[in-house]
Amino acid sequence: MPALQTRSHFPVIVLGTGIAGLTASFCLASAGIKVLLVTKTADPKDCNTFWAQGGIIYEGEGDSPAKLIEDILRAGAGLSSEEAVRFLAVEGPRVVRELLLKEIPVPFSTSEEGELDLTQEGAHSLPRIIHAGDATGRAIETSLLNRVRSEPNIMLATEMTAIDLLTTQHHPTDIQVRYRLNNECVGVYLLNNRTNEVYTIFADATVLATGGVGQIFLHTTNTRSSIGDGVVMARRAGARIMNAEYVQFHPTALADKKANHFLISEALRGEGARLKNQRGEYFMDKYSPLKDLAPRDVVARAIVEEMTSNKEDFVYLDLANFYKGHQPIAERFPNIRKACAEMGVDIERDPIPVVPAAHYFCGGVLADTSGRSTLSRLYAIGETSCTGVHGGNRLASTSLLEGLTWGYYAAVSIRENYREFPNHLLQSIPDWQPPGRENMEDPALILQDWTTIQHTMWNYVGIVRTYERLKRAVADMNELGNRLTNFYHESTISKSIVELFHGQQMAAIVADAAIRNPVSRGAHFRRD
Repeated sequence: MPALQTRSHFPVIVLGTGIAGLTASFCLASAGIKVLLVTKTADPKDCNTFWAQGGIIYEGEGDSPAKLIEDILRAGAGLSSEEAVRFLAVEGPRVVRELLLKEIPVPFSTSEEGELDLTQEGAHSLPRIIHAGDATGRAIETSLLNRVRSEPNIMLATEMTAIDLLTTQHHPTDIQVRYRLNNECVGVYLLNNRTNEVYTIFADATVLATGGVGQIFLHTTNTRSSIGDGVVMARRAGARIMNAEYVQFHPTALADKKANHFLISEALRGEGARLKNQRGEYFMDKYSPLKDLAPRDVVARAIVEEMTSNKEDFVYLDLANFYKGHQPIAERFPNIRKACAEMGVDIERDPIPVVPAAHYFCGGVLADTSGRSTLSRLYAIGETSCTGVHGGNRLASTSLLEGLTWGYYAAVSIRENYREFPNHLLQSIPDWQPPGRENMEDPALILQDWTTIQHTMWNYVGIVRTYERLKRAVADMNELGNRLTNFYHESTISKSIVELFHGQQMAAIVADAAIRNPVSRGAHFRRD
C-alpha cells in the first residue's frame, strides 16, 4: 500500500491492535477488503492482550454451551445479556478452532499425550481453558500480528493517536448534510505522534478496538495506553455507553511498585493456590463457599477486608504448598516465576505478596452480536465494547474469547453490509482545525493532573464505594474537566494532551455511572 496521506479514504479503519482489532483486520483483509489498522503505540504488541496470562476458553471434557452459559451468567451477577452469552458459548469455541488452532496455529500447551492442556479457573465448573504456558496472550498476539503484517490488504499505522470520530451530524460544513436524520460515523481524525500533524481519515466502516480503561486508576494491570479513548470518542459522537460502573479489579497483582503491578494469574488459584493474610490464616472460606475459586469481585473485596481489618498492605498467595498441576511450577508459570524472582520471591518455595488492581472494564460502547454500535457505521469490539457478555463481573478467560469472536463477526457484518459513502458527504467534512495555537504542554502540569485522576478514582471509585466518596469523585472530575477544556482550547495538540483529556472524560463517565447506580452487584459494590 502507498504511504498514508493526510486526507485519505479506506473501506475500513480499525483502531487497536489487540486480539479484537487484529482478528477483525485479518478476517476483512482475507476477504479482499482494504483496512487501515491503527495503534497509538510504537509497538503494536504494546496492548493488554499481550500480557494476558491465564488462557482462552475452548471446550472441556463433558462440556457444553449450556454449562458455559451457566458459568458466565453466574459470574455476571444477573446482569449479562443472555443473547450475547449464548452467542459466545455457541460460536466462540468454533472460532477458536477455526482461527487459532487451524488457520493461525497458536502454540498452545499440550499434555504428555499431545492433547491440548485444559486448565480450570475461578468460577468455571470444569477445566475448559487452553493456554500457552502462563503467557497465552503473548502467543496469540504474536501469532495474529505476524499474519496481519503479511496481509497486503492491511496498512499498519503506528504512533497515531485518535482524536475524534467524524460524524455526519457534527463535522460537515454543508448544512444540507447535517439535516439528515441518520447520524453516521465517517472516519476519524488521527494525530501523528511524531510530527503532531493531524490526518483526516475517512472510512465506510470504523471499528473501535481500543482496549480498557485501567490507567484512570492508581493501581492497574493494564498497559500505559489503556485510558478509554474509544469509549470517550464514541460517547462524544453520540453512541450509547452502558455498564460503565462495572470495573473489575483483579484480586492478585504483585504487591511491588517496581513490578508495575504485574498480574498474578487466576490460573494459580485454578491450580490450587490459596490466599492467606500476614498472620498465616487462609481466609477465603469465610467469604465464599467457592473459597479461593470465587468470582473476582468476591475475592478482591475479601482481600481488601483482610488488609483493612489487619492493617496490612498486602496478603499472600500460597502456590508452593498447594500446587496440583501436572507440570513442574517452573514450567507451568515461567513468566510469573521470573517476575517474582526479580522481586526476591521464589514461587516454588515462598508465598507471593499480592494486592488487588484495576483490571477489566465490563462496560463500554453498547454493541450487538455483530459489534454494531448505536451509531451507524461504527463498530465496537473487545474491551472497548459492552456486548452484555460480562454483565456486572467478567468470568475468567472470557475476555480473549469475546475479543476473538466479536472481531470475527464484526468482519462478517462489515462484509455483508458494506456500503461506500457518497463522495459529496466526505467532501463537506473539513480538515482538523486546531483549538489553540500556543504550545502550553507542561510535563509537570500533566503529571499532576494524571495523579489527581488516578488517586481520585482509586480512593473514591475503587473496590468499595459510598455515596459520599462518589459525590466527591464526580465533583472533582467535573472541576478538572472544566479546567482541562479551557486548557485544551488554548493549547496546540499533542498525544499527552489528548490522552489527559480523554483520561479525565473516561474517569467522569465511570464516576457518574457509579453514583447513579445505588444497587451493589458484581464489580460495583456500594457500602451504603
